[in-house]
Amino acid sequence: MGISGGKDSAALAIYMKNKYPDLDIEYYTTDTGKELEETYQLIDNLENYLGKKIHRLVAAEDSHQNPFDHYYEIFGGFLPSSTARWCTKKLKLDPFEDYVGDDLVISYVGIRGDEDREGYISTKANIQSIFPFRQNIWSIDVMKQVFDNININLVEQLYLQHSESGIPSRIYEVIQREVSRSFLLANKVKLLLDLDTVLFNKVVYGFLKMTNRPIAFEDHFPLLDNVDVLVKNDIFALLRESGVGVPAYYEPIEFEVDGKKGTYSRSRSGCFFCFFQQKIEWVWLLEQHPDRFAKAIEYEKEGYSWMDERLEDLAKPERVAQIKRDYIKRQERAEKAKVNDSDLLLDILTDEGDGCIACFV
Repeated sequence: MGISGGKDSAALAIYMKNKYPDLDIEYYTTDTGKELEETYQLIDNLENYLGKKIHRLVAAEDSHQNPFDHYYEIFGGFLPSSTARWCTKKLKLDPFEDYVGDDLVISYVGIRGDEDREGYISTKANIQSIFPFRQNIWSIDVMKQVFDNININLVEQLYLQHSESGIPSRIYEVIQREVSRSFLLANKVKLLLDLDTVLFNKVVYGFLKMTNRPIAFEDHFPLLDNVDVLVKNDIFALLRESGVGVPAYYEPIEFEVDGKKGTYSRSRSGCFFCFFQQKIEWVWLLEQHPDRFAKAIEYEKEGYSWMDERLEDLAKPERVAQIKRDYIKRQERAEKAKVNDSDLLLDILTDEGDGCIACFV
């Protein structure tokens, strides 16, 4: 299990220790050298709670520079971005995949049940991702394999094998319906999950036992019976109730502009200059960690910047004030929307996640 230093991966470690204490999980973290201190503190706290070592993986370990600066120099000052995420590959994925080598690996990933994203899936055949917080614990590549139209009869046989009293008619109808442009794979999977999650898991596991995927070599997999779906509020509760604690950068801080008040915080872990940050989060960094903001400015050279405007321009008082005004307006619009789901309301305001997929949430 990868520990990013963010809330979701930490909560997953706590959850798995409490619910599946017999699973001998190995923990690791990949250090970019550019994290906030609260990230390292969370990892230390979690290590104490788990009673197990969290292995520290470092890219370019023999370099005289920290990992990010090492590759930043190799890439000639070219900053990573959403379309050129060399930081993901070089600082996170490569060290992890080098660490496990050719061993068979089941990798637990902390994508929440209220997130619409897939998360890390390795291209290496010996690494298989599992998502315990979601209704669907299986990855998209597994779903494509199992529910390929050529496997309809095989899936039917597996349902018969694992059903105690035959296949319910509605499940049978969904199994038999081919995936097409009008009936997407996601539709088929969702229907089958909603009809019987545990049975669905047993069928997928039965299918995978006929493959060479890592889980095929497990005689028993306890997550098959898991019907938990954990969302953001559950994550914060796990962190607080365990005593591990929530990193301070997630806690809202009040600000004021033009006599109006709002709050800001960080929505993700990861490098302090992560290019996925919203502009209000850059303002948070400017005001809460001015030394780190100044360091982020140093990386911006002619032609290279972290986003669509340079940090020197964003830091100007009038620009900071405008970003705050805009963010308050967004908060006000969200309040007026009167969204019943509090997690959805927060997602209107923030782009959630424990950083990029590199951080393995």
